[in-house]
Amino acid sequence: MARAVRYMTIGEAAERCDIATSALRFYESRGLVHSVRTEGNQRRYHPAMLRRISVIKAAQNLGLTLEEIAEALARLPDNRTPTKRDWERLSTNWGRLLDERILRMQKLRESLSTCIGCGCLSMRSCGLFNADDFVAKRGNGPRYLIEDMPEEGWPEE
Repeated sequence: MARAVRYMTIGEAAERCDIATSALRFYESRGLVHSVRTEGNQRRYHPAMLRRISVIKAAQNLGLTLEEIAEALARLPDNRTPTKRDWERLSTNWGRLLDERILRMQKLRESLSTCIGCGCLSMRSCGLFNADDFVAKRGNGPRYLIEDMPEEGWPEE
């Protein structure tokens, strides 16, 4: 005899996942989670949805955007709840993305006290690194943070 599944209210699901009910509503509006509706139009969540919600929360804590999370979850067959194997695949892919971000953040940290190629020419080092704003030819914005600073051809400090 099959045991009946007890669906959770939005408050119960939110409490179990330690998120706000408004976050669950938002996730649902974005298609990240799903619920069924009662005759009174109240949301009810299958217990398996807790894993999906937890995966979303973990990914957000890693700094992933909802778009990145949605893209990854959309790759699951029939939008099902991630299994352990799915989580391993998702976390491996997200690990690569995080490694890239870590490298960019390290580059940013190392460049904070030097010229960033913005063209302001207001810092003493900007005159050394970006004399006459020659970096502007490479595009707008902080070029040395967006792309690598050339290793050679820089004036000595």
